[in-house]
Amino acid sequence: MAFEPPRGGRASHLKPVTRADLARGYGQFLDHVARAEGLDLRGASGATVTPKRVASYVAELKARVSSVTVHGSIAKLRRAAELLNPLMVGEWLREIESDLALEMKPASKFHRIVDSDMIVFAGLTLMREAEAAKAMTPLNRAILYRNGLMVTLLALCPIRLKNLSNLILHQNIIRIGGNWYITLTAQETKQRRPEERPVRAFLTPFIESYLLTYRPLFNCDGLAFWAGRYGRALSYSAVENIVIKTTHQNLGVAISPHLFRSCGASTSYMLAGDNPRLAAALLDHREQKTTQDHYNRARCAFYAQEFDKLLDAQNTSEA
Repeated sequence: MAFEPPRGGRASHLKPVTRADLARGYGQFLDHVARAEGLDLRGASGATVTPKRVASYVAELKARVSSVTVHGSIAKLRRAAELLNPLMVGEWLREIESDLALEMKPASKFHRIVDSDMIVFAGLTLMREAEAAKAMTPLNRAILYRNGLMVTLLALCPIRLKNLSNLILHQNIIRIGGNWYITLTAQETKQRRPEERPVRAFLTPFIESYLLTYRPLFNCDGLAFWAGRYGRALSYSAVENIVIKTTHQNLGVAISPHLFRSCGASTSYMLAGDNPRLAAALLDHREQKTTQDHYNRARCAFYAQEFDKLLDAQNTSEA
């Protein structure tokens, strides 16, 4: 009996950002095949995914990216291939994915964890510099102000990158009374449940200054909150690059948007260790184990700092 895909397509239940991610992952595999042996597009959907080609792809990935990225690339390839044609994908691909999961050695985040208050201070400093930089062109001042607001808002409300990049004025970031809120529907969140995050009151004048003074300088059509130099809404990758570049230039550490969540969780444990659920609420984690990892990292960092203080005090007394 022929396989009948569900009405609307096998990937219709996925969020647009997920479909785009899987398509990009499958495209990277096809690019490898095209470079290695040439690509024949006349076959059935998913027929290009064979053990030999996947082995070649894995070998190329291992030569240039981390073990975590290798596993993620094959996981995306497997999901995409199963969506294209489940009957063409055997258990062998899942076994390769499982083997690669065992080989993963995530890079340490320890040296990239920065207290959230330091990130906020850096963002506020950028916005004040933009206000004072009369020698800069109006557009460059707007870019500087936007970047400062972006990292400050993310430090205070560490939402996921897809939500940060897709903020829509009056829809996802709204003013109620004298306060601003970030509101996300269940369809927009990873946990499939709505979120509502109040923005700290001290940021209100900065948000309003951005909307009234700086955002109009981008001549952006529509209500996308983050606008770019050429008048278009910033893309997912553009927002990611801005956050990484801004933190690297101003803090000396390149902090990815996802790492802001680790910074927020670690800061929560450092400052409110008597409230173990604070980090879970901040990150909207359903599983306690997820936030426990952040807790362990923050606790190790705290005790390492306290140990250094003891050593410094001991050396001072001996001197």
